[in-house]
This record gives sequence, structure tokens and C-alpha cells, in this order.
Amino acid sequence: MRVLWTHCIFLLAVCCGSGFGGPNGCEEVRKVFQLRQIGPSQLLPLSPRPGSDLQVCISRNLTCCTKKIEEKYQVAARRDIQNLIQMSSYSLKFLISRNVAAFQEMFDVLMRQAENHTNALLQESYPSMADEAAGPVRELLTDIGLFLLGSELSVDSVQRFFDALFPLVYNHLINPGLGDISSGYAECVRSSSRDLRPFGRVPGLFADQIARSGVSGKLLLQALHLAIEVINTTDHLQLSRECRRALLKMYYCPHCQGLTQSKPCMGYCLNVMRGCLASMAEIDTHWREFVHSLEGLSLRTQGLQDLEQVLVGFHTLLHDSIKHAEKNGPQLSAQVHKLCGPPNRNPAQSVSIQHSSSRESIPLQAPIRVSEGSLAVRRREFLNNLRHYRTFYGGLADQLCVTELASRDGLTCWNGNDIVKSYTLRVVGNGIKAQSGNPEVKVKEEDPVINQMIDKLKHINQLLQGKTIPKLGSLDQIETGSGDADAHYSGDCDDEDGCGGSGGGEAKSKLSRVSKLSPDVTGDHRHHHYHHHHPPANDSEMEGRSRSLRLTGAIWVLILPCLHIFLAL
Repeated sequence: MRVLWTHCIFLLAVCCGSGFGGPNGCEEVRKVFQLRQIGPSQLLPLSPRPGSDLQVCISRNLTCCTKKIEEKYQVAARRDIQNLIQMSSYSLKFLISRNVAAFQEMFDVLMRQAENHTNALLQESYPSMADEAAGPVRELLTDIGLFLLGSELSVDSVQRFFDALFPLVYNHLINPGLGDISSGYAECVRSSSRDLRPFGRVPGLFADQIARSGVSGKLLLQALHLAIEVINTTDHLQLSRECRRALLKMYYCPHCQGLTQSKPCMGYCLNVMRGCLASMAEIDTHWREFVHSLEGLSLRTQGLQDLEQVLVGFHTLLHDSIKHAEKNGPQLSAQVHKLCGPPNRNPAQSVSIQHSSSRESIPLQAPIRVSEGSLAVRRREFLNNLRHYRTFYGGLADQLCVTELASRDGLTCWNGNDIVKSYTLRVVGNGIKAQSGNPEVKVKEEDPVINQMIDKLKHINQLLQGKTIPKLGSLDQIETGSGDADAHYSGDCDDEDGCGGSGGGEAKSKLSRVSKLSPDVTGDHRHHHYHHHHPPANDSEMEGRSRSLRLTGAIWVLILPCLHIFLAL
């Protein structure tokens, strides 16, 4: 009998030592828990215990997890995956944001360049009216610049400029006198401009050029602002309850069993991530079309539809319009006389036709130059880079598994329950419809916030493709604001989410490196994240831990009969 009891005690000692390495079996779990700042390490038990209160990380073996630890792990898993998504999109968002700023700056430079060239022309060719004409020139170009940034601009804005120019041309070039015409007479001359058309076809021609090239420029900026809004929205995607539980099971349930260095099997990871990002994958078709539509817009933005060419040529067009009025001066003078009467002039305090101006003593600002075709070159370079991201949303789930999450082929891996050689369940495809057979994540419905982004992409794609012709005014249907998605969340939310605000955003999470994601080449990219610094455990270590856990249960089966016999005695 004493021999039997000795054997029982021996088996019990083996059991206690084989699962988690003795009384300090949760020490490694505690270290990782603290390293990743999941919560206070005091929450973890000192040694493995039964996990009867666990809801997701259920196991027949002893565990280092409690219900509270499980909740902490679920929050950490959600945080980890959102950080990975934001890291993956960072280089794409940076590419777009940088070029939005560059295009806006180039448009501003083009406006100032057009203003400088026009003022230089007026000073050289028409010095008597140059100072007075500078105001209307600046007002017109400012209106065009504001239009590109989202304000209203009508064809009438161009006509108003030429209306304001006509009294100056009449006063200084067509019918000059010893004094300037009175303000009342100048207003009559201005009002007659629409009927007399002193500048011929030039106002209508320039208005048409601005309408075509300006709308294209504005559409480009608004399309890029929308792209940033889409990225911000998906960066802060609110994950469903089913997804959060699946992420917990994939990320941290192995930790409960002491397997802190395990990685999920590739197929298992794909099922979890494709399920969690199913709504995001629905953007793929429309994002591809968006990139293609931007390329089409760029190809059409040539010649008189190229804003750069239109603005650079503005001073030449203005010179031609004034020459046209001078050529028809006698006729215009007679028509003005008929409509407004003889010129009513102010006392001749200064001779306006002389080349005397305060601007003469002030050197002209040096022309701000944009190298020829630089806007087109910048646009082409941007689209060449953007093309690498055309499959970004369709391949994001796969990319995260390949580069960050899953175990390499041939290594043992976590399948959601145990350490195995390979994952044997069916692997589903991408998108909502493909998730009906997903064994790891139940996808109940489409995400309404993602659907809203898809609707905006559909609309902007129609505009970019010219299927819907926008008016010269603002494109109200696709006004997207600043692109800040902090107020845009998706999915369901309960108490365990901590939905008071997930924070984040570009200003809140400064990444030290740009992880460039090129969906066309998936095998060579490796992102680095703070919670993936641990080297993967080798096969023998993984198998040893798994075997020891299974041995624990088996030994208890042997011990219980021994105890029963001993107590019976």
C-alpha cells in the first residue's frame, strides 16, 4: 500500500511540474502581460488554475487566465489589430496627404505667377491703367484659387472682371482726356460692357477654359480629400463583437496556456482576418475604380483643360483682349457716347495718360515660376505611386497575416485550440458573401459606415470619369470636410468596448517609420510592431509545451483512482 501511495505522489509531482514549469508557471505570461502594457501584472495568478469562469479561452487544462484577464486581453487584441491596420495604411495616407498639400501649393503659386505676369504686362504696355487694373486682376485670380479649394465660382465672375476692365480701357486708351471719367460715368461704361462686348470672344473663351481646367483641378483635390476620409474611416473601424472574440482567441488565448511565443496557423489567421475585415474588403472594387478614374482624369487634363497652361497664358489672353478693344476704339467710343452721353470727367488734378505711377518707383515682385509642365509631372508621379495601392483594401487581411501575424509554413502553429502541424478547416475568401462558411467569425451584416464610404466613392468615380458633369460651382455632393474620421465609427458597441472614444488619428499616433504596403508584392514586406519582437518558438519547444499540457490531463486520470484506493483504505 505504501508503494502505491509513493507512486501516486510521484505522478502528482510530475503533473505539477510538466504543465507550466513548477509553481512559477505563470511567470512568463506575467512578463509578456507587463511588457505589452495590457494591465497590472498583479491581476495574473501566481500559478495555473482551473479556468471554469472563462468565456472565450476555454480549456480543459489549467490556465493562467481569469475572467478579468480575458477581458484585458480582448481590449489588447482589438488595439493591436487597429494599430496594425493604421501602420499598413500610413504610407498610403502619407502619399495622398503630401500630394494634396503639394497640389494646393502649386495652385497657389500658379495664381501668384499669373498675377505677377499680368501686372508686369500692364506696367510695360499700359502703364496709365496698370495700378487701377491690379485690383480686378487680383480679385479674379483669388476667386479662381478659392474655387479650387472648395468655394463657389460662376462664369459671371470672369465676366465681372472684364466689366471692371472696360472703364479703365475706355478712360485711358479709347477716349483719354485731361482728367479721369467720373465714378458715375465709369459705372455706366461698366454696365454697357455686356451689350457692347468690347473684348470680343476673349471673356467667353477664358471663362470656358477656367470652367474646364478649374473643375478638373478642384475635382482632383476633392477626390484626394475623399480618399483620406476613406482611409481615416477604415483606420478607426469599430470591430464587431464576434470579431473581437475571434481576435482574442487568436492573439491571446495561447498565453493563457503559457504559449506566449506561439503564432496562429496561416489558414486560421486568414479566416479570422477576412471575417473581421469583410466589410473593408467590399471597398476593393470601388477603390480600384477610383485609382483608375484618377488616371483617366489625368489623361484628359491636357491642353486647354490643363489649369497650369490656362493660368500661364492668362496675361497673353488679356493683352489680346485689350488690343481688340483698342482696334475697335472709334466704334466703341461712339456706342458709349450713345448709351452714356459725352464723357463726364473729374477736374484734371493729374494727367492720367502720363507714365506716372507710384508703382514705377517700386520694383515688380520677381516672378514666381513653376517649371513648365510641373503640375502635370507631379500628377503623373503621384499616380504612378498610387497605382501600387490599387489592391490595398482587397489584400489587407492577407497582407497582415503574411507579414505580421501568422506562423511560417512548416512550423507548428496555434489553431485556436491547440498547437498543431497545420490548420485543417476550410479557408474562406474575402468579402461579405464569402463569410457565410467562415468557421471562426460570424459576419452578420454589412457595415453602414463602410457603405457610406462606398457610396461616396461611386459618386466621385462618376465625376472623375465624366459620366456626371459638375457645374462650375462647388461639388456639394462630395464635400467631405477635413477628412477627420474621429466621429465616424462602425459596427456594434457594448460596455466591453470602452466606446467613449478610441482616440487615434494621425495626430495622436506618430509612427516612427513608414511601413510601405505594396499589395502586388506580398512576400517581401515585413512590418515591425512593438508586440511582435519575440522570436517564434521552435518546433520542439511548441510541441513540448503542448505535449506537457495534454500530459497534465492524462496524469490526473491516473492519480484519481490511486486517491480513491487510498481513501478506501
